[in-house]
Amino acid sequence: MLRVLMFLVPLALSVYAFIDCISTQDDDVRHMPKPLWALLVLVFPLVGSISWLIAGKKRSPAADGWSGVRGGRSRQWVAPDDNPDFLKSLDEDKKLGGDKKLDEDKKKDDDPNRDEP
Repeated sequence: MLRVLMFLVPLALSVYAFIDCISTQDDDVRHMPKPLWALLVLVFPLVGSISWLIAGKKRSPAADGWSGVRGGRSRQWVAPDDNPDFLKSLDEDKKLGGDKKLDEDKKKDDDPNRDEP
């Protein structure tokens, strides 16, 4: 069992580090170009993976939820009723007549002469 773990843990670490490396945006990579990091992780799986996780990627500090700051603006989740962009889009839909379809469906449901399937 221990022999299997000694093989699977470094393999899983290498796979995770490689996928994390290739899916990271170029702006978030530190110290070396991204292709060189990917090559390092593939050629030296254990050392390369640990190096990537420690020094290769800009990491944001741990926070509650997903309120990290990336690109200069906060990405904190906001409920729809508190989100000004969402509320503005609702007002625009009303102005454009987005509720017409809902009104037509409601009239169809209230029609007593409608044949039910």
